[in-house]
Amino acid sequence: MKKTLTFAIPVLLLFAGCQTDTKKPQESENLLLSTFNTPFEVPPFDGISLTDYAPAFDAAIAEKEQEIDKIVNNSETPTFENTIVALDDAGESLGRISAVLFNLNSAETSEEMQAVVREIRPKLTALGNEISMNDKLFQKIKTVYDNRNNANLTPEQIRVTEKFFKDFERGGANLPAEKKAQLKEINQKLAKLYTTFGENLLAETNSFEMFLKDKADLAGLPEWVVAGAADAAKNAGHEGEWLFTVQKPSMLPFLQYSDKRELREKLYKGYFMRGDNNNKYDNKSTINAIVNLRVEKAKLLGFEDFAQYKLDINMAKNSESAYKFLMELWEAALPVAKQELAEMQALADKEKAGIKLASWDWWYYAEKVRKAKYALDDDEIKPYFSYPNVRQGAFDVATKLYGITFEQLTNLPLYHKDAETWEVKNSDGTHLGIVYLDIHPRPGKRGGAWCTSFRSSGYEKDGSRISPVVTIVCNFTPPSGDNPALLSFDETETFFHEFGHGLHGLFSDGNYNRVSGDMPRDMVELPSQIMENWAADPEVMKVYAKHYKTGEPIPDELIAKIDAASCFNQGFITVEYLAAALLDLDWASIKEKEDFDVNKFEKDRMDELGLIPEILPRYRSTYFGHVFSGDGYSAGYYVYIWAAVLDADAYNAFVETENLYNLEVAAAFRNNILAGSGKGEGMDQYRKFRGKNPDPQFLMKKRGFVKK
Repeated sequence: MKKTLTFAIPVLLLFAGCQTDTKKPQESENLLLSTFNTPFEVPPFDGISLTDYAPAFDAAIAEKEQEIDKIVNNSETPTFENTIVALDDAGESLGRISAVLFNLNSAETSEEMQAVVREIRPKLTALGNEISMNDKLFQKIKTVYDNRNNANLTPEQIRVTEKFFKDFERGGANLPAEKKAQLKEINQKLAKLYTTFGENLLAETNSFEMFLKDKADLAGLPEWVVAGAADAAKNAGHEGEWLFTVQKPSMLPFLQYSDKRELREKLYKGYFMRGDNNNKYDNKSTINAIVNLRVEKAKLLGFEDFAQYKLDINMAKNSESAYKFLMELWEAALPVAKQELAEMQALADKEKAGIKLASWDWWYYAEKVRKAKYALDDDEIKPYFSYPNVRQGAFDVATKLYGITFEQLTNLPLYHKDAETWEVKNSDGTHLGIVYLDIHPRPGKRGGAWCTSFRSSGYEKDGSRISPVVTIVCNFTPPSGDNPALLSFDETETFFHEFGHGLHGLFSDGNYNRVSGDMPRDMVELPSQIMENWAADPEVMKVYAKHYKTGEPIPDELIAKIDAASCFNQGFITVEYLAAALLDLDWASIKEKEDFDVNKFEKDRMDELGLIPEILPRYRSTYFGHVFSGDGYSAGYYVYIWAAVLDADAYNAFVETENLYNLEVAAAFRNNILAGSGKGEGMDQYRKFRGKNPDPQFLMKKRGFVKK
């Protein structure tokens, strides 16, 4: 996920200085209201109380209101300095406090913290509304915007001016008073609904537990799966039993290996029915309300539908081009998925299983086919991918590409005992930033994996650099007994993925908060996805993939098996993803308000696409948090595969030189993409790096849809 925060606050607040506080500390015991007196000024987690947030936000909101009033009431002619720079600097305290609360609400929440968020979010939304629809402020911005090409501004200054102008247009600044009031009300309602959706999803995820008491129910499960389930049950107060949940590190191995079909069905239904159980956590009415409010919002702002509103600032530009792109991939991937299903059904028939495969059978029979075709077994793989080795592998790749180094620190405050902190240094030994790593699942953490920041990079008034504080949060297989966490190869690639986002956060550079690190949503996965290529490269694996007991490097024979199987099940992986991406676009493309039957809408669309019943969308609507717990990825879940085209082409820039650590190519990628992403529009920056437009054939070859 993108390094900036993705909660539902207007863009003006998102880019408002998550930087250090250069003001003198206020005389208050509330640590949120003063400079963080910690090494590297990381948040003082051990000194922050839940009761600190409300007064801190009130003070920071008042401070930002005063800063905005000062800009608005300035009698001087609007200039870049007294308007754009002043706006870019406003809200430093608010950005810092927001980063702490909303990051923790994702990684280490509680009912009490969720109550704080419910109290704070409407205040932030109200502030964002007041700023984005402040006509006097907009007129000052417009004055600078209209004169931008005649004011001796640098290209970066022109760009930040244009970005703010566009933000205000999209935020309703041009609307008449009555429509501004209507938009403010919509934004407030959406903010509450996004919070409700996310809280319902977390509650549904945490509430499903499948305890097994009979050892016979463990048939087919590898010892490492059984041991992990025993540890989970013991921690839940059920020693002597085995616990499986719908957290993917628990669920997927069970679906993959369990011989007990009825239990696979029970567990998978527990997963895909989240938010759809007609209980107090049901999300269908919440989705209905969100979709209709988005329809209303898009029309107010002059767009045909919410998809056109969101895509207007993406590389895709409109939903037509996004649909066209996705359907071309769909038509290539669906026949492959059907062939995969036919192979699995044939195997089940050969074994006289006497069943027609269902969605909860896919992982189980895919594993059987994989073993038959490639003699590849996760029991062979996982011992070589312990979390410490995977982490070091990602660090080593970054060191070889960019010269940076990593040193673990033990003197920084932690928000949870499982988190780790690392100092990152430049090649000359100077400080670059801090990285928090929080890797394993727990009840207070939402599902998935993401990267964000407690502080973004920037510059002080004296020109000194503000170092970023990046955080990477995952939900990977935890340690079991005396063994370290042994990751699946999918988890390994995910760590490299999120680490790529972390590099973007560490390297982002620019003089203005609004554009530093800025990327269109459908490019933001490029820095992350390109790193997955190094995770899977045979030569790189030889360096970091070492047996957790013996220290022996992964053997060539096993690497060859992994490489041979790299295109295995790609039909399923691509189709389940595309189904979700298309479903997202469908919800965002609704043009009129109505009372939707959420499940019927979803089923009708999947039937129209021809999705086979043995595959469900990666996210059904009722647990599609990317789309309905905020609007960051709404009408934009397609971005992962859009960026996959970019990453496959970008990685080929290294392959073409026959040196995966080509320093010249790495420097161009760092300068134009990671550090310089905010210096120009997405495709312009990509062309600066690559010298041409991306070629989609590299992705098609990588996934096995065309011959290499």
